[in-house]
Amino acid sequence: MNSLLKGTVAAACLLAALGGVAHAGGLERGGYNIDLLFDPAQITGEMTGTYVMPSRKLDNVKDTDLSDGVGSDGIGGGKTDGVRETEDYFVPRLGLKVGIGQSVDCLVDYSQPWGAHTNPGRNWMGANDNIETKIESDNYGATCSYKFDAGKGKLRFIGGVFHQEVSGFKLRQVAPDFASVGDGTGKLELSGDGVGWRVGAAYEIPEIAFRASLVYNSKVDLGDISGTLDLSQYNGAVVPVFGQQSMPQSVELKFQSGIAPDWLAFGSIKWVDWSSFQIVSFCSTAIKAAGLDCQYQGPGFATSLDLLYRDGWTVSGGIGHKFNDQWSGAVSLTWDRGTTTGLSASTDTWTLGGGAAYTPSKNIELRFGGAVGLLTSGKVGPEYNGTDNSGTAVSYEFGNDIVTALSASLKVKW
Repeated sequence: MNSLLKGTVAAACLLAALGGVAHAGGLERGGYNIDLLFDPAQITGEMTGTYVMPSRKLDNVKDTDLSDGVGSDGIGGGKTDGVRETEDYFVPRLGLKVGIGQSVDCLVDYSQPWGAHTNPGRNWMGANDNIETKIESDNYGATCSYKFDAGKGKLRFIGGVFHQEVSGFKLRQVAPDFASVGDGTGKLELSGDGVGWRVGAAYEIPEIAFRASLVYNSKVDLGDISGTLDLSQYNGAVVPVFGQQSMPQSVELKFQSGIAPDWLAFGSIKWVDWSSFQIVSFCSTAIKAAGLDCQYQGPGFATSLDLLYRDGWTVSGGIGHKFNDQWSGAVSLTWDRGTTTGLSASTDTWTLGGGAAYTPSKNIELRFGGAVGLLTSGKVGPEYNGTDNSGTAVSYEFGNDIVTALSASLKVKW
């Protein structure tokens, strides 16, 4: 059964990754994926790209803080319905796996696990909360495993490290045009980096294409996130700032098994510690000389990113089928629990995916996939953060919206 299911496993792996990429909660973009480590070839290189097209629209937008200006005229104008918040995005992944002898496999990879891009613009009633926000990441990883015979299959222990770089900005209206030296906008720009690690185990029975794996990815402490609060369009000031935050830890269980000749079932369950993102405060670097940490509303406090996330859960399942020696396909259904507690439009997402694998020769494998998802409805408004209220600048509602995604992958084996 193993030889018959190789292509089906490939299509299933693409769908498992695609389901998570298509608009997961929090700041998740591509997440972590080390499936290439299990490829049976001695040397395998892979390139994957996914293009995601979310279409979240905001309605009944109300400016709830008139002190900082709103809309394009800084007085009270701006769109209140049908405001498109989301931007399309592309997620790349590169990997090279090398087998060392019969027991050791190692993978080096590049990915973009975290990211976000909202761009409702200036001409809406919530410009004092957000004009444009963008977060990007780069992740460079090295993961190895050691496998040995255990019963009918092989037991594999997994370990690795990765270096992560995160950067981004948030632009919003901080004052009316007529009350400032420029257009009244303020921009927070940030960057940080850190190192994380992973550990896990897997059990495989190749004859029936069975594999179950459990992998823990540690948090990544970004240290002192550095940046600037640019208020040059308000009062002419540019303030150097710093803050502290770690990217979240996660645990993922994946499983697959042949269930009949030419048929494969697969699934996964993932937890991400997004509740570690509550209020991310930024303070003037001037307080560093006094040995003070940055605290919300504390000495030197300049601004904050109020997120109040809850933990993320992603559950996926599907089935694959081999049609002939060159073609196989798979379908999957993914549920991602939204991380919002009332300050963002990151609600539950349901995604239906389909994919195909084409193997023209034993050395080349092409995979294609597509997905369509439902972004569920909700609303945004003030929420108590333990000290005072967050989200006091704007309130709005949103209905059920659609997200679509396309993905392609090329794998070369030696």
